[in-house]
Amino acid sequence: MIYKKYIKESLDKTVAILLIFLFIPLLFILFLVLKFSQGRPVIFKQMRSGKHRKAFLMFKFRSLKSIDGDNLSMENREFTMFGKILRKTGLDELPQLINIVQGKMSFVGPRPMPIEYDTKYSSDQLSRFDARPGITGWAQVHGKNDISWEKRFELDSWYVEHVSLSLDIRILVMTCYQFVWAIIDNSKKQTEMQVFNGSNLN
Repeated sequence: MIYKKYIKESLDKTVAILLIFLFIPLLFILFLVLKFSQGRPVIFKQMRSGKHRKAFLMFKFRSLKSIDGDNLSMENREFTMFGKILRKTGLDELPQLINIVQGKMSFVGPRPMPIEYDTKYSSDQLSRFDARPGITGWAQVHGKNDISWEKRFELDSWYVEHVSLSLDIRILVMTCYQFVWAIIDNSKKQTEMQVFNGSNLN
């Protein structure tokens, strides 16, 4: 409880600031590669629901050939050449370090949902919003987009109830392992979650 209430956010911000300075060369290279290979905008921005469903502007490196902010479905949307690599490795999430410094996100927590989903949650599913959303989370290390919405909400709610430093470290270690494996394994196809409509849980 002490970690969740008093330590987690300050620790997140401190580490995020350090990582931004550490990754400046990488961020600069990625920015230039994306700018000259796929044009502007380099950064994808979208309104997402944060803690207590408070809306915030989330940042990612753009990985799609075209952006349709009103269309949440990945159907008929194409990845750029470098976008596929960014998406597969998770490097497209690096700009979210800024969201962490802003206090809008955490390193570990339920993934931030599009604000268009706000009216579709059941009362049980709302518990996932009792924590700040994360770059990675308990659901991500247990299947990411390969699990059902029902399982994702279940894992998110479990995390919110059991937040601890040891659990966050465990999730971060698992995420690093998956990051390395994603680079090594070229056989796994990138999958995307279906649009959540409130009833397609399975």
